[in-house]
Amino acid sequence: MVTQDEVTIVNENYEKSANSCVVLAILVVSVSTAPVDNTPVPIVAYTADGPNPDGSYVFNYETGNGIKVEEHGQLKQLNDTNSVVVVQGSYSYSDADGVPVALSYVADENGFQPKGEHLPTPHPIPASILKALEYIAAHPEQDNTR
Repeated sequence: MVTQDEVTIVNENYEKSANSCVVLAILVVSVSTAPVDNTPVPIVAYTADGPNPDGSYVFNYETGNGIKVEEHGQLKQLNDTNSVVVVQGSYSYSDADGVPVALSYVADENGFQPKGEHLPTPHPIPASILKALEYIAAHPEQDNTR
């Protein structure tokens, strides 16, 4: 049998939970309705050429808030039946703290290859692992006996 005290405890916990949900909902609504600067950013420079009959193109632009973008591409014949568009480009901007961010890239048959100081880099491979990989490469016959 459930006592009156147990019912009171359950009701109090439910009310606290419901109040927390209401506070959270109000917080979410207030954050999502925060003012957003919708002022249009002007394009201060823009040039483009293409796509041309040979598949090449080039474009660049700069915005009033300092964003700069450049890109060019051309068709590369891989073999008799396959070709790929090779793209090279870059962009730069300042982050929210005013720190300049620049990225250059190549996209070709090897995929998208970005370069930038802000990108994370892998740790160097430890010498012991390199030595083991060299040993494995030098002794492939031992690997095939499994």
